[in-house]
Amino acid sequence: MTDLARLEALCERHLATLDGDAAHDIDHVRRVVANARRLADAEGARLDVIVPAAWLHDCVVVAKDSPDRPRASRIAADAATRLLRGWGVAEARLPAIAHAIEAHSFSAGIPPQTHEAGVLRDADRLDAIGAIGIARCVMLGAQLGRPLYVAADPFCEHRDADDMASSIDHFYTKLLGLHTSFVTDAGRAEAARRTAVLRRYLDDLRHEIGWAGGRRES
Repeated sequence: MTDLARLEALCERHLATLDGDAAHDIDHVRRVVANARRLADAEGARLDVIVPAAWLHDCVVVAKDSPDRPRASRIAADAATRLLRGWGVAEARLPAIAHAIEAHSFSAGIPPQTHEAGVLRDADRLDAIGAIGIARCVMLGAQLGRPLYVAADPFCEHRDADDMASSIDHFYTKLLGLHTSFVTDAGRAEAARRTAVLRRYLDDLRHEIGWAGGRRES
């Protein structure tokens, strides 16, 4: 077993002890790790930084509706540093891994200062859009007790979008514009494809619930 494979096994074993929300479970982490590997290969970034950062980017569970949410990535970066140090990871690697973790978060608003941090941020954001992003959005909305859409105005045509109002509102507050924040070429290309999936879903939903031109079809 290589050092990196051993480290991945330790990360996965630790994550199995956590109780994340439905959209931030171990499968989310595995997808982010896979995304990060693909982007790292395409961009020539360091796997020894990206892989542990991807595994541990959500190593502390902070609920989406928690007031501590903007600090979640910093909390995770500190926790990851302690874990990795305890597992014998070289001290010189820890700051780069910690920065990648703290800069991945949308709500934290920390700009990525390294190539590896940009790769991890793109890898995590890819999991918020496309078919998997739709599933996660609806799943988390249901967990938080939010309806799929606001019946009087499902597509925010005559009101400001509000994350607290419905899952579909979240498309308009965040998901549809997320592609503009990608920093890697490979990430931008995949984000464009996944954003098209979001738009097709909204078009299909509009048709299926009988909503056209700002009103419900009779």
